Amino acid sequence: MKLLFKQRAFSWFDSYDVYDEAGNSVFTVKGQLSWGKCLKIFDADDKEVATIRQRLFSWFPTFEVYIGEDCVGSVRKEFSFFTPRFTIDYMGWDVEGDWFEWDYSIYDPSGNCKAVISKELFNWTDTYSIDVRDRSDALPALALVIAIDAEKEQRN
Repeated sequence: MKLLFKQRAFSWFDSYDVYDEAGNSVFTVKGQLSWGKCLKIFDADDKEVATIRQRLFSWFPTFEVYIGEDCVGSVRKEFSFFTPRFTIDYMGWDVEGDWFEWDYSIYDPSGNCKAVISKELFNWTDTYSIDVRDRSDALPALALVIAIDAEKEQRN
């Protein structure tokens, strides 16, 4: 399953639209006014399905991921010199990417690739292509991409 994750050009808070290969809207991501960054993911029926919330007062940027009402884990930026590294404490996933953080892959504990993310260049806003191997991993992979993007924005 391939998803196209596009940031909206003009919005007060971070807002994104997520489309499938056919151009159908699959998810919408809306930023919320709060202390720290808070992004909510809505499905095509406008039902809230996930939330990414920044944990305040942590040494490195940390974003908690909620699927529905349940906190399924967090994404934390780790100290590294060249390659971006993140600790993901849910689903046992690991992220490996290039030093621009534009292209990276998500792996499960046994080393199987769960998703490949690449940034599409020469677009007006941030646009990512998310190639998910299993449809059931689409929402957790999207939440991870949003958390990483939120951390990148936090640094800039």
